[in-house]
Amino acid sequence: MAQTVPHYLIFETACGFCGIAWSDPGIVRFQLPTKTAEATEQLLLRRLPDGLPGTPTPDVLETVAAVKRYFQGEETDFSGVELDLAGQDAFFREIYAAARRIGWGRTTTYGALAKELGAGPEAARDVGQAMAKNPVALIIPCHRVLAAGGKIGGFSAPGGSTSKTRMLELEGVNLAPPPPAQQSLGF
Repeated sequence: MAQTVPHYLIFETACGFCGIAWSDPGIVRFQLPTKTAEATEQLLLRRLPDGLPGTPTPDVLETVAAVKRYFQGEETDFSGVELDLAGQDAFFREIYAAARRIGWGRTTTYGALAKELGAGPEAARDVGQAMAKNPVALIIPCHRVLAAGGKIGGFSAPGGSTSKTRMLELEGVNLAPPPPAQQSLGF
């Protein structure tokens, strides 16, 4: 019989306290780091009010270990983590599947992701909405999806676009504009 009430765990990483929630099919929610376990739990339960603390399964423990490695700056691949995206819009699930193919240290734009899915440029807004509603940020790497022109764009996690920038920097992505060219000294 499938587990109906999701369980969760709050755990510490090098960047703060994260939260993860799961059901029998897979991870249902992930909370990016905050400064305290209490704040993380509060944010997690705001979107998962029926969640209960629980003992993680071996798969969940493996994901927790991967998250800890990620926040230590170690290249980490979450594409194999089983997710439970029941209740998500079908197009959003397609967007999430495409976003999961964006590897460590790589980025794309909302428009490019829409185009990859065979949708027109107007679907870039849908991609942005899907990223904003991503229930498992980091595992579905919405931080790797940028606005047009490689601009950082929004980020609905604690810390907003600053957190997004820091996560990309952990992966070696530099979003700063290149330094201005040196002026010729006349030689």
